[in-house]
Amino acid sequence: MRAALLLGLVAGLTLPAWGQGCALCYTQAASAGARMIQALRSGILVLIFPPMAICIGLTVFSYKKRNSFANQDADRRESDLGW
Repeated sequence: MRAALLLGLVAGLTLPAWGQGCALCYTQAASAGARMIQALRSGILVLIFPPMAICIGLTVFSYKKRNSFANQDADRRESDLGW
């Protein structure tokens, strides 16, 4: 168990595991001017923050509504069939 955990930790910390960019993208970004670099940074922000905000919003909504169905069932003790 320890060996598998250590192997997973070593594999997760290696440079190829974190650097999955292609050489063409790296060369294009390195040779770009300041405006292109700023556009890449803005694009990264646009791709990160909206999905993160949606996930946080769904989590907050789910947390607030977590007991609403249980409370409705506890208040109503009759059957759905009208018995």
